[in-house]
Amino acid sequence: MKRIIKASSIALALGMCINAQAADFNFSTKVDSDANTLVVFYSQDGSNSQFKTLDKQFDGQLQRVIDIENFTGDYAKVAQLVAPSKSNYSRILVVGTGKADELNKAKAAKLGGNIHARLVKAKADTASVIFDDVTGANDNAALAANFAHGANLRDHRFENYKKEPSTETVSYTFDVDNTKQTRKLYTELESIQAGVFLARDLTSEVATEMTPVDFANAAKELASLGVTIKVLEPKELKELGMGALEAVGRGSQQGARLVVAHYKGSDAAPIALVGKGITFDSGGYSIKTGASIARMKSDMAGAAAVLGTVKAMALAKADKNVVAVMGMAANMVSQFAVAPGDVVRTAEGLSVEILNTDAEGRLVLSDAMWYARKHYKPEIMIDVATLTGSKIRAVGNEYAAVFSDDDTLVSQLTLAGKQVNENLWRLPLGYKDMLKSDIADITNVGSGGPGATTAATFLEHFAGDTRWVHIDIAGNALVKKGKDELSPGGTGFGVRLLSEWLLAN
Repeated sequence: MKRIIKASSIALALGMCINAQAADFNFSTKVDSDANTLVVFYSQDGSNSQFKTLDKQFDGQLQRVIDIENFTGDYAKVAQLVAPSKSNYSRILVVGTGKADELNKAKAAKLGGNIHARLVKAKADTASVIFDDVTGANDNAALAANFAHGANLRDHRFENYKKEPSTETVSYTFDVDNTKQTRKLYTELESIQAGVFLARDLTSEVATEMTPVDFANAAKELASLGVTIKVLEPKELKELGMGALEAVGRGSQQGARLVVAHYKGSDAAPIALVGKGITFDSGGYSIKTGASIARMKSDMAGAAAVLGTVKAMALAKADKNVVAVMGMAANMVSQFAVAPGDVVRTAEGLSVEILNTDAEGRLVLSDAMWYARKHYKPEIMIDVATLTGSKIRAVGNEYAAVFSDDDTLVSQLTLAGKQVNENLWRLPLGYKDMLKSDIADITNVGSGGPGATTAATFLEHFAGDTRWVHIDIAGNALVKKGKDELSPGGTGFGVRLLSEWLLAN
């Protein structure tokens, strides 16, 4: 995969322990005075001895500015001032943290992303960031590492097709209480970042350069990390009876692929992550219309997310057994394409009447879920897919929708999402009667009812007795404008969520 990116330089090694006692604070030796920007935090509840120390250093000018600005330390609010002449800095950013004991790693990552974007816009190339007494009872090392993590996530850029790619970036020095612990935590986050960047690049790539074969080739690059890669071609899919996946790819020149990436970091029963991989979705004969079709290169974001998660686990050398199974196809129109009214038979043995060729994602997932169950016998199976517009209408783009009858898994995944700003909202399963067909076992779309739920209920037919969760990330896969930890383009949604869940359970 080719990618042009100038990443932030996170210089944690230079961070020193800052004594919480103001009298022991030495500005010239405890922070990077050669940086052109200083970032200091200010909480709502007054635990701001570092700020007060700096204010004394600058003869009360910091306090005067925030008084004029009526700055009270609300979370993510920023007061910027030109640095006093006695310092080498060009600017000082006073960043609100809200209540000190409410600042967590998710909020720290958001701050990192937004402060980084602000510094890039201001053309600042070096910054010294002080993490100390504004964090209450929380872990400064974790907060500093996640601030750096957020900055790097925001800095990611997919610019393969620009004549002049961006080159602006920022080098940071963090002053923290425990540099060894901060460095260790950030190193762990770097593994997850690498998985996120892979998922983002795969999602952002144009459809003609990201076919099922291209995706399979990208997956093969993980073999160097000890990941076992298997790719099944159309002939093999037919031999295995995977008629649903094969049918969706039939309209394209390359046909469908099943891509499997297995990282075996333990001998425990595997966790299966199943991803929808429609590299371009024209809608087939139920063709899409309007501007939304230009975004359909991202219909493989679920497959990208689960592959990125496997990469993250492999880089982290996690003690986990994780297999990603990805059903890949381009849903195109040709004389070979499946037609509305056709019936296909899944590897599960169920026949499906295709009433709408634009409901193809659940077809590729049905066979991929069967393959994961039959060949890996997972303890848990989680599928991730940009599945339905109905999901967007139900919960919008700020949340992904989660479906399962397993309350424990839903709770665990929802908590994991909150830790990394990839939030889930539970929607119900049900309405099986709406999937009845006169000529087949089931239809691929419900006759009325909530579309996201009937799609999830369709998939439930292929979960068997395995503990199973479906995550619909429609609307979460691409963003036009950068925000928080997200840069424009593919978001990699799901990699941080799944990695957090895997490492915590």
